[in-house]
Amino acid sequence: MAIILFDNLLRGQLFPLTLTRAVADLRCGILTFKERWELKARQEVFVHTVEYLSPLYPAVSETGNIWIDASVITDESLTEKIINLQNGEALADDNGLIAGRTDVSSFSLQADDVLQYFDIVVTVDTIKRLQYPFQLFHWNDQMIREDFGLITTDKTPQPISHTNQVIHHENIFIEEGATVEFCALNSTTGPIYIGKDSVVMEGSMIRGPFALGENSVLKMGTKIYGATTIGPHCLAGGEIKNAVILANSNKAHDGYLGDSVIGEWCNLGAGTSNSNVKNTGGEVKLWNSYTRSFMNAGRKCGVIMGDYSRTAINSSINTGSVIGVSCNVFGAGLLPHIIHDFSWGLHDRYEFDKAVNDIRNWKQMKRQLLTDAEVGVLKYVDENSYGGQ
Repeated sequence: MAIILFDNLLRGQLFPLTLTRAVADLRCGILTFKERWELKARQEVFVHTVEYLSPLYPAVSETGNIWIDASVITDESLTEKIINLQNGEALADDNGLIAGRTDVSSFSLQADDVLQYFDIVVTVDTIKRLQYPFQLFHWNDQMIREDFGLITTDKTPQPISHTNQVIHHENIFIEEGATVEFCALNSTTGPIYIGKDSVVMEGSMIRGPFALGENSVLKMGTKIYGATTIGPHCLAGGEIKNAVILANSNKAHDGYLGDSVIGEWCNLGAGTSNSNVKNTGGEVKLWNSYTRSFMNAGRKCGVIMGDYSRTAINSSINTGSVIGVSCNVFGAGLLPHIIHDFSWGLHDRYEFDKAVNDIRNWKQMKRQLLTDAEVGVLKYVDENSYGGQ
């Protein structure tokens, strides 16, 4: 029996973040949805997504599997119900299938009624599902707190160095190999988690809730406000508030990043800042490239940036901006609210072969290679861009 996280029909509403990954690989809190289920279930978890992304994920050969909507946010009670499902049983709410156990080897993501695969369907109260990219930072406070408990139970942290100024040390967990010296750590407003082999340089000031991923670095004098997550293998600096950086990305210099989500393999040039509040104080409208319409993102929303995109130095990102996949962003003044996939500057197209070569260069800086499967995904996005209005 395997656990398989599947993308539901609304995965497109999470563009541009899900143009290059399954929903299961989105990060909210300390962990991705896949990593969280692996900890809860204590076993490997598999992913089922759209066809062009499938080469990124290993296939499942077992039967009698538990299929779980990857976007579902579960509590302890719901998790237990899902794990204990018998073959042919399913849980559903007003939005459809939550989870079910079946011998069916593959789900059609386009099926009108996936409940047809199950003999017994138990209806439960409507539960929380991730539907829009801005929910990643809206829910990050809650998810950091939950993940902190999940990760640190029955584990012993590294001692906190005496060189640091600390408030509420009991809510701070420093993993093996991490270095934190001459910093201010205040967990009054939420827990602080410092991942394995990460570095927090001198003069950094952190207010929880905050999570720093494995092998990531906070540069000297970084100012962190919760609820912020910086994923593994990232480099961060300047001022960051209520933001999620998925992994392998750099925001290494001064400049403000707030109420935002940054994909993988992104780089924000020195001095890049985003606006997160309209001068009118009104609702922020965020472009949804899948539905080709604007949606309300709340009163605070900065930028949603797809994978492999970069900004030039001193870039000024507008309130409620969406930057697509593999963009090289530069331009005078406030940038447009919508920058389409594979943009070069503001008006030209990023030539595909050049874009791929540049991505290879960026990955080599972190001693990683661009795989053929990843190139295939980029080619699909380039040829089927959802960026236009």
